[in-house]
Amino acid sequence: MKRYTLFIMITALLVIVIAAGSAYLSSGLRTTVQRHPMQELTAYTSLPTEIAAVLSEEYEKEYNIRVNFVQLSSEQILKRLDEQSREENGGKAALVLADRETLDRAAVAGYLVPYISEKSDQVADSFRHPNRYWTGVWYDPVVFAVNQDYLRTHLDLPNSWQQLAQQRDIRIGTTDFMAADASSNLLYSMIAEYGDQRAFEIWRRIQPKIMQYSKYLHTPVRQAGMGEVDLSVAVLSETLRYVHDEYPIRILYPVDGTSVVIYGTGIVFRAVERDAHAAEGFADWLLTDEAQFSLSQHRFYFLTTNPMTLSYQMFAGKNINVFKNRPYFSKEEKQILLDRWIKEVRFYEE
Repeated sequence: MKRYTLFIMITALLVIVIAAGSAYLSSGLRTTVQRHPMQELTAYTSLPTEIAAVLSEEYEKEYNIRVNFVQLSSEQILKRLDEQSREENGGKAALVLADRETLDRAAVAGYLVPYISEKSDQVADSFRHPNRYWTGVWYDPVVFAVNQDYLRTHLDLPNSWQQLAQQRDIRIGTTDFMAADASSNLLYSMIAEYGDQRAFEIWRRIQPKIMQYSKYLHTPVRQAGMGEVDLSVAVLSETLRYVHDEYPIRILYPVDGTSVVIYGTGIVFRAVERDAHAAEGFADWLLTDEAQFSLSQHRFYFLTTNPMTLSYQMFAGKNINVFKNRPYFSKEEKQILLDRWIKEVRFYEE
């Protein structure tokens, strides 16, 4: 009898275990079945393909939303947005991730819609459109990348554009203003801030000390790290790459101000409603530490515009002085200024 009772107890226990296991597996199966299919979002961007790929991959892993970036020039983005603005049933793209100039032009043309969120509210007014048609997510200032050997032998370090123009014993590297938008933006910004006469005078005094005008933004930083020049005028994102690779470089921030390239997001007019909501979520995510960490893990070092993030609070140059006057010049005006720089600075003869 005892054996029979024990057998019944063991059998009952096995039934309970099997039933519980089946329920668990069934629940897991239902969870798998009920998981939402991956949503896809199309975004136009002027960022390099490598950066866009990192952002898309990291966001998809976390939120099961794939951001399909279409890499285009500024003019191509505006053309696509114009075509979409004429479509009655909603267009293909829901987001633009591009430089401030492209976003400004898109906002003026009516290609973007305002978007306000808790995250975008944390961004300073100087980094967003006054009517919220776009919000800046990163900025990339121009800095002085100084070779450490030069630091050890010179106490009178130039920490402003005026001092750099007056510095005598110094070899300077920079990117050709004709070669990169971030470089020419410095010229336009200095003209907007100081006026053309003073800006050109500063560069006329810097010109004899320039060892080489480079084609790429990273080249002057490498030259400073290798000791081929004493100081390079360079964008911070490229400078930080070499600093993290332990090149002997110290970063100085011009106390009299500097130019920045701002990258931001805008929600596209006449985007499909579901895609527009997904675009808003992605735009907010770009203002988080998670997005910033994803970029830095792949050696992309843009500065976040969100002062509430740990990334911003830990950055030594967060209080950098940015030029107050924005360079509002047309395409034709920019070409005229570049032509003047060539004649009055680079190939100027007294």
